[in-house]
Amino acid sequence: MSNQEELLKLDNQLCFALYSTHLALNQYYRKLLQPHGITYPQYLVMLILWEQDQLTVSEIGQRIFLESSTLTPLLKRLESLGFIERKRSVEDERRVLIYLTAEGRALKQAVMPIPEQILAAIQCAPDQVSQLRDELNHLRAQLKEQ
Repeated sequence: MSNQEELLKLDNQLCFALYSTHLALNQYYRKLLQPHGITYPQYLVMLILWEQDQLTVSEIGQRIFLESSTLTPLLKRLESLGFIERKRSVEDERRVLIYLTAEGRALKQAVMPIPEQILAAIQCAPDQVSQLRDELNHLRAQLKEQ
């Protein structure tokens, strides 16, 4: 088998290793988040808002690499669950600001154990996870430059 043919094997694909790991990780997050009634993308939004409340839809989208058209239904669902409020900006009515509710702030405490549960599940030391995260962030940055 030629080197080019070897490179075309599924198990030799970086993209497949990332994709299948992403699926497995999402499945585990689904199990952990289900009791709280939120999905993984909703969890990402909440993580952002717990860092900084009152962000615009576009600011949130930039952080998690989602377009407004994808993010809006997700935000509507979080609003219907009572975790956030969406309000038009007083200064610029085209901008929609996202605010945490009391329930949204309380959710933070409820999901606090999840990062440690993930670390336990993947059986990696925190420094290994940090190194892997940094390498993946570097890979993403390299690809965005192409």
